[in-house]
Amino acid sequence: MKPIPNDEDRLWEQHVFREEPEPDFTLQVMKKLDGVSMEREAELNFSVRKPSNTHRIRRMGVTAAAVVILAGGAWFAWDYKVGPEQPAVNAVNNPPLPNIPVPEELKYSYLADDYKRLKPLGLVVNPNIHIEDQGYTLKIEDVLVDRSQIVITVQQNAPDGSTIYSVYPEMGRIHITDGQGNSIASLASIGDPIQNGSVYQRFVYQLQDEIPDEVVVRGELGHLNIGSYYNFETKSYEDKDVTVDWSFHFNIDMTKAKSLAVEAPMNNTYMTPEGLKLDMTQLVRTPNGTRLDMNVSLSDQLRAKVGEDWEKQMELLYHLEIPETNEYRVFNGIRSNARQAKFRLRDTSHLSLDGQMRLSETWDPAIVTVNAKKIRFVLDGYTIPVRDEKTLEVDLEKMREDAESYTYVLQFEQFGDEILFSDFNYKSLLGSNNASNGDREEYSLVLEGYGSFQNAYNGDHWVAVDQEGKEYPVEVIGFPDQPNTDGEYVADNLKLIVRGYYKGSGTKFTLKRTALVNGEYRDLNWKVDLPSFTSLPWQK
Repeated sequence: MKPIPNDEDRLWEQHVFREEPEPDFTLQVMKKLDGVSMEREAELNFSVRKPSNTHRIRRMGVTAAAVVILAGGAWFAWDYKVGPEQPAVNAVNNPPLPNIPVPEELKYSYLADDYKRLKPLGLVVNPNIHIEDQGYTLKIEDVLVDRSQIVITVQQNAPDGSTIYSVYPEMGRIHITDGQGNSIASLASIGDPIQNGSVYQRFVYQLQDEIPDEVVVRGELGHLNIGSYYNFETKSYEDKDVTVDWSFHFNIDMTKAKSLAVEAPMNNTYMTPEGLKLDMTQLVRTPNGTRLDMNVSLSDQLRAKVGEDWEKQMELLYHLEIPETNEYRVFNGIRSNARQAKFRLRDTSHLSLDGQMRLSETWDPAIVTVNAKKIRFVLDGYTIPVRDEKTLEVDLEKMREDAESYTYVLQFEQFGDEILFSDFNYKSLLGSNNASNGDREEYSLVLEGYGSFQNAYNGDHWVAVDQEGKEYPVEVIGFPDQPNTDGEYVADNLKLIVRGYYKGSGTKFTLKRTALVNGEYRDLNWKVDLPSFTSLPWQK
């Protein structure tokens, strides 16, 4: 990690870490960067829309740095110094991991470090599950356990030895319960491969607030969907179902895991100006990570604006500061290549009851020093899909007159997006060969211009309404598929086709746009010092 920067440095940090390598890759490289310090770059202002030549040169420098990082195949750090008296700080202020052998199924992933942290503490359980039925095998070994999560690694093979992914615990086929059968854990990760091409899958279960001294893991696995295969008789791909007996159960003693943890209740609440409410409820520290629990809910006003399934797409943008070691770490939600929490849980089971979603973020010790006495949480922003309607009054006669006198301005703004219309015409939509027959149905109004969009769209609906209230569908052509390096979607040749609107339809109409976008909000002011501690039980 690097020292706490000023506001300009934070813009640099946020910009760079939107394009960092995959988390597993970063963890491995960060271990090799331990002790490397960071040096301030030139002052940058990424909020400038159309930069001057100086800023453009600086931005080219950022792009070049990103190319070097990616092309070189390794993640590096610049020297970073706050001042002449400021010493360099390590990437992560953690003691070295023990040099112990790691099982094959965990060796080539970040779970290898988890194993090295938990094994010496007696927090690795081997249930020795090895089941074979009709040639299909299931193996479960080396379950990682702490007070916060239980991580189960599963290997599944077909009779020919090939890997299959047929266990779907989200369908209720694997249960983690107390002795009476009551569920005491929620699924936080659904069968993720440990790494690309791996024959192993991991399942992460987050434990609830109250857990017994002994938990039961029970699998009711019998019906397997092997997946698609080619049937040479029917000459087509078909799904193959197999019925096997993969039932299992084993117990886990949780007394040591509970004793090697620190739990601190929290009661910190914040309401954003738009109406998103955050309630921090608990901080859990374990040898394998720090977990922050919070509840998320919306005001009635914001709920009326957001799209369906907002809880699946809402993301928090925040950073963590550790003052005692000057460490600083940005988390930018699920953006491409952004830094993310090690384990994440979205529990929506109570959303229909009290309108609250439970959100948990667990930070890896390789990213956030697990034994830091003080951690400050700073909310930088959040994204959420929101719906909004915006209108623009269009006067074609004035538009033509202004264009001839070079005073034309017809601008549409919404969600920070801008569209400048520069010309219009009536064009045949059936091709030039049919344009001479005068058939009105073949012609439509086409507005042409330039668009700069800051948001990726989940849904975008346009319509034109003439002065008599008649609606005309509008088709948008030229919207780009990918953002540029500034995160904007720029359309240099944008066309809006108002279908059916011809010269006889009039010269004045209302252009209406209803958009559902991943709106980003940064007008926030919330900092929370997370609960501290006097000692950690696993350090004794």
